Amino acid sequence: MQRGRIVQEEGNGTLELFDLPVETELLERLLTDVYANYWDRIHFGTCVQGGVWEVKAPNAPQKIALCDGYLTVDFGVWHFHICIGENAGTVRNPTSSVLAARRRTAKAQLYRGLREDGRPATWGLRLYNGAGEQQMTVFLPNPYLSFDQRVLKEPDFSHLQLWDHLRQAYLDLPPDPLDREPSRQLCG
Repeated sequence: MQRGRIVQEEGNGTLELFDLPVETELLERLLTDVYANYWDRIHFGTCVQGGVWEVKAPNAPQKIALCDGYLTVDFGVWHFHICIGENAGTVRNPTSSVLAARRRTAKAQLYRGLREDGRPATWGLRLYNGAGEQQMTVFLPNPYLSFDQRVLKEPDFSHLQLWDHLRQAYLDLPPDPLDREPSRQLCG
């Protein structure tokens, strides 16, 4: 089974990273796929040292659109923008090439957090801008948690459907049996 790159991140522990291409078309397809089809199973926000935002969408997006490099995901009562493509600005207020490069997604990764025994405990998608700052984390469904984040008595490995789909669709990797090796420690 093809493995990702194993790294140690201070505060995040051992992660296995699977780098994704950052072409606008691929990122638009990926994010549209996640938000249009799995909005009710994910949490998302930022995950930086000192602050983690795990937001749940109130409903399916009413609109997902790309304009001037920014993908907008609009849930009606609120929305977000993320720069995944070329940002030119306006005629009256053009974006400098330096700022455009900083804003745009420069690194995208699927990841899984590994426990000390090497078994996965968390699954997600992370995007970083050209300055290496985190733009977004999508916390994927976890077999140890219900969709409303309650610890399950027994793992539900059907929750890995989105992880398996993303690996297959965007990395051409099949499901990994390692993801389904339960650990005595049920969460985290």
